[in-house]
Amino acid sequence: MPTLFDPVQLGAISCPNRILMAPLTRCRATRAHVPVPLMGEYYAQRASAGLIISEATGISPEGLGTPYAPGIWNDEQVEGWKPVVERVHQAGGRIICQLWHMGRLVHPDFNGGKPPVSASATRFDYHAHTYEGTKPYETARALEVGEIPRILDDYARATENARRAGFDGVQIHAANGYLIDQFLRSSSNLRDDDYGGAVENRIRLLGEVAQHLVGVWSHDHVSVRLSPNGETQGVNDATPEATFTAAAALLDKIGIAFLELREPPMDGTFGASDVPPVSPHIRKVFSGPLVLNSDYDHDKAVAAMAGGIPDAISFGRTFLANPDLPARLAVNAPLNPDNPARWYGSSPEGYTDYPTMDEQGIQPEAAAAS
Repeated sequence: MPTLFDPVQLGAISCPNRILMAPLTRCRATRAHVPVPLMGEYYAQRASAGLIISEATGISPEGLGTPYAPGIWNDEQVEGWKPVVERVHQAGGRIICQLWHMGRLVHPDFNGGKPPVSASATRFDYHAHTYEGTKPYETARALEVGEIPRILDDYARATENARRAGFDGVQIHAANGYLIDQFLRSSSNLRDDDYGGAVENRIRLLGEVAQHLVGVWSHDHVSVRLSPNGETQGVNDATPEATFTAAAALLDKIGIAFLELREPPMDGTFGASDVPPVSPHIRKVFSGPLVLNSDYDHDKAVAAMAGGIPDAISFGRTFLANPDLPARLAVNAPLNPDNPARWYGSSPEGYTDYPTMDEQGIQPEAAAAS
C-alpha cells in the first residue's frame, strides 16, 4: 500500500510525494485581481508539496466576487501569474490553477450592478464581503440555456491563460456552493430543462465544462474538485450519494487527471459534515487518482492512505501554517498553528512569515524520536 511519501502520477504531473497543498483563498492580489510578487514567495515556500493547487482564481468578472482574489481572464492577470508560477518551478515545485466561478455568491457590486447568475433564481441568506463592506447577497438570475456556451468559453479562455502563465494544469472548482455546485445540488437547482431535475441533468454542466477543457488542454491537465458533503454556503442535496457518484462516474468517462474531494469528518466539530462519507462509493466508479481533503493531520492521513481509498491527501490550513509540511509529516514533528486573523489581507504577516523546522531549530532526528 503506498504511503504519503511515495511518488504518484496525477495526469501529466509526476509528484514526488502524495502530500498536496489544497486551494486556499488568501486575498493578496490587487483590487484589479492581479497577482503580486508576494504570492510567488508564499507558493515557492511550499514547493515541497507533491502538487500545489492554487487559490481559487476567477475566470471572469461575472464569476469573481471576493475582494483582492486573483483572476485569470485578461493579459494583465496572466503577466502577474507568470513570475508566481516561475518561482514555484525554480523551487522545484509543481502548481495548477483552480478555476472559479462563484455563481450566486457574486454581489452585484463586483459586476457593474448586474445580478449574479446561478442555476436558478435563488439567494444565499448571508452577507457578502465587498470593497465597501459587508452587504446582503442578492437573488441570482437563472442562466438561460443559450448562455451556457458563453460560460464554457469563459472556462476555456481561463484555461488557455493558465497555460500561457506556465501552470502545470488546471482544476475546475465544482465544490463549496459555487456555480457548478449550484447546478449539482437539488436545493439550488430548481430548473425543469436539460440542466435540472434528474441527477443526469444536474451533472450536465460539470460534464460539459470538463469535456470542453479536456479539448482545450488534454485530459491529463484537467482535474476537478467536488464537495460531496452536507450543506455548504446555503446549498444542499437530497441524495448526495447518488448525485456525486454519478458526477464521479461521468468524470471517469471523460478521463480527467484526478478528482479531489472536500469531505469534512462527521465528528461534531465546527464545519463538520452531517452526511456519511461518499468517497467509498466514488472510489468504486472513479478509476483515476482520488485525492481526499479536509481536516487531516498526520495520523488521520496515514490511516486514510492505509485504508486504500485515496491516492493522495491535500492539506489546507496545515500547509498554510507549515511551509515545510512534508518534512514535518515525515518525522511527525510539531506543527505551527495557523493565525485565522491573518488568513486574508495584503500583509506578509500570517502569510509568508511562518517558520520552517530549520528556522525553529527543530532537529528531524529528535522530532522522529519524540
